[in-house]
Amino acid sequence: MKVSVLVFATLAVTGCGHHTSGSGTPHRVTQTSLEISVTPGGKGPPTKLWTLRCPPAGTLPDPARACRGLAAVDKPFAPVPKGVACTQIYGGSQVAEVQGTFRGEPVNTRFTRTDGCQIARWDKVRFLFPPG
Repeated sequence: MKVSVLVFATLAVTGCGHHTSGSGTPHRVTQTSLEISVTPGGKGPPTKLWTLRCPPAGTLPDPARACRGLAAVDKPFAPVPKGVACTQIYGGSQVAEVQGTFRGEPVNTRFTRTDGCQIARWDKVRFLFPPG
């Protein structure tokens, strides 16, 4: 009896890892589905395009490593906060765009290397932008 009560209480608290959308359809709260494009020269069409799904899948090299990396980073797609002083260091013309969902939340963000803050932001998720 104690075991079944404990199991029921645990399931009630965790929600079995699912969340119900407005349509009543359950989906994984931790679902990640991203499209990643990188333009090394900063202009023109992207020359590198990848997909990433977590649980690991997609065309990004080593999707399991990328999913682990995203799980380890706090707010990987957050913009640089307003009013922050950034060093005026130019890191290159690369541009990366990430769109899709992360942990069930929409993502539509752009990464550059135009100053120290943007370089740090890029470096935080550089595993999403592999060379070659």
